[in-house]
Amino acid sequence: MADRLKVAVKDNQVKAIALGVVALALVLIGVAAAIVYATFIDTKELRYQTQAKLLNSTKTTADAELRSRGVTLSTALNCTHMPGWTNAKLRVACTGTTADKKAVQVLASGERKKQEHYYTILVDGRPIVENAHCLGPDCRKQN
Repeated sequence: MADRLKVAVKDNQVKAIALGVVALALVLIGVAAAIVYATFIDTKELRYQTQAKLLNSTKTTADAELRSRGVTLSTALNCTHMPGWTNAKLRVACTGTTADKKAVQVLASGERKKQEHYYTILVDGRPIVENAHCLGPDCRKQN
């Protein structure tokens, strides 16, 4: 009886070790897959890598986006650096007026950590673009 118990205990230990080895192998495969994805597949990057490039591009891409939506500006947008921008969090604000005297606000941002841009356009306080990842011709370049 004692021999059978020893054999049963030994069998359980072998099964536990085998299960542990399989679990470890699965974890290592998952880590390897994550490294491959991050290195070779996830190639997202900011279209505008600097605050200056985001500032310069926002005026033209926002103007094109507004025109594509039938909004005509009375003068060109005036774009400035937003207070608190950093190299990790790019921030631009533009203001203007439509031909029919409605206020226009454009907010543009770039998140280095997420490698994404976000754009919002308000006309007369109402959003016509909310948290878009691109504006105007930049959207066509992605397709």
